[in-house]
Amino acid sequence: MKSVNDAAFRPYGRVLPLDTKEFCETLKKISVPAEGTVYEPSVREFEALPLFKELTDKTYGEMPTELGHCSGHNEKLNALEYHRSSEIDIAATDLVLMLGRQQDIDPETLTYDTGKVECFFVPAGTAVELYATTLHFAPCGIDGQEFRCGVALPRGTNEALENPIAKEGEDRLLFAVNKWMIAHEESGLQKDGAYIGLKGENLSL
Repeated sequence: MKSVNDAAFRPYGRVLPLDTKEFCETLKKISVPAEGTVYEPSVREFEALPLFKELTDKTYGEMPTELGHCSGHNEKLNALEYHRSSEIDIAATDLVLMLGRQQDIDPETLTYDTGKVECFFVPAGTAVELYATTLHFAPCGIDGQEFRCGVALPRGTNEALENPIAKEGEDRLLFAVNKWMIAHEESGLQKDGAYIGLKGENLSL
């Protein structure tokens, strides 16, 4: 396993010099499920913190921004998604990100070989920017432990589409607002309309 502090992380993103202590303490007080994961795109308590203003004013250059979290228990890849924007992840606990590159999606079949995925350790307290071309999904905990991860994105990202479009070409991957996703057949996400395009092993820590 590699670290986000290694040079190998540079194609995927960068570590941000943010003061995350108060945010991490706040996230650790949030109730999360004993099994599975929960994702909340916008949390009022988080968006009242000074960190949110810094993310909005500086990191996103005054774009409308949301700050939520993805937390719980996970050890599987299951799917990969990308946005038309960077995503900021803030590790309140040690966690692992399984990452790939949008450029490696086969443009004809819209499939992706999971053998290309790389795993990166993110130490608690670390904030990282994942570039728009970085494939990612729910973080994984360490040794089966709970993970807690703050997630900042342009406001509205991951909400339900108001005007679903015909599923042709890359549009087959459009799953939610500013969210294109490729799932593994073992994930069960096809029942929600996800495109099954991950080929190979459904990776597990």
